[in-house]
Amino acid sequence: MRDPNLNRILANRYQLQQVLGAGAMGQVYLAHDKLLGGVPVAVKLLSISIHNKKLRVQERFEQEAKTCAILGQKSIHIVRVMDYGVVEENGTPFYVMEYLKGKNLSDVIRNYALSLPRFLSIGRQISLGLECAHQGIPVDGKTYPIIHRDIKPSNVLLIQDNSLGELAKLLDFGIAKLLQADSSQTRYYMGTFAYSSPEQMEGSELTNRSDIYSLGVMLFEMLTGNIPIQANTDSFGGWFKAHHYQPPRSFETSEPKFPIPPQLKDLVMSCLAKAPSDRPQNVSEIIKVFTLLE
Repeated sequence: MRDPNLNRILANRYQLQQVLGAGAMGQVYLAHDKLLGGVPVAVKLLSISIHNKKLRVQERFEQEAKTCAILGQKSIHIVRVMDYGVVEENGTPFYVMEYLKGKNLSDVIRNYALSLPRFLSIGRQISLGLECAHQGIPVDGKTYPIIHRDIKPSNVLLIQDNSLGELAKLLDFGIAKLLQADSSQTRYYMGTFAYSSPEQMEGSELTNRSDIYSLGVMLFEMLTGNIPIQANTDSFGGWFKAHHYQPPRSFETSEPKFPIPPQLKDLVMSCLAKAPSDRPQNVSEIIKVFTLLE
């Protein structure tokens, strides 16, 4: 069935050309910016409506879009948001990102394409993007740290840069929080079960250490091809139990594709601690280990 959004023009400017990806949070399209002579951009239509006045969705969406735009200017490891708006017919918010040709980290993991040097480079770059967000952005004279809430391989894009080589970039900052508060989404959990911290599954207020847990799950998967924790059932309850009570698998039983330095094993396992206080205090500690091993 043909996507009804194809060839649609948003804001008299962005013509949607093809679907690049889809998930619980929305769909991403390749689009042409007609104002700039057809320059390719990526447009994300979110699974949410601004018509919920009670939750101030439009106001909050605008704040999230501005946040993403500021973060993208602060770090080359965060995908830049260039514009945002709302589809007039149905109130669907969208934001416009730089269009980057590259690979998804999940595809790279699936194809066992990581060596130790490549793992260290990608891991350090992802951590640098997270560090920038956690350090916060200034709003009205105050600094607000930004928690990603949905760190996972499909939210990491790998591109080739002419001068810097392989570059890792994080997508979708703040969008999980925005969608979670929409009443039409309350029956859904807007993180990703397999990568969520115990406190995120509880619905607790999150700190940077929740992202560090999710990063730990992803780092383990990058090293072994498997996630460190497996739920008995792929349900909220199954994953809630697993993240709270199941110890992570050891590297020895997970058949890594190359020898893993002891320091790296210790780092990943500390990220996977059940209690936030037992994890690294901040991403800077993680970057130090990567830099040392590189």
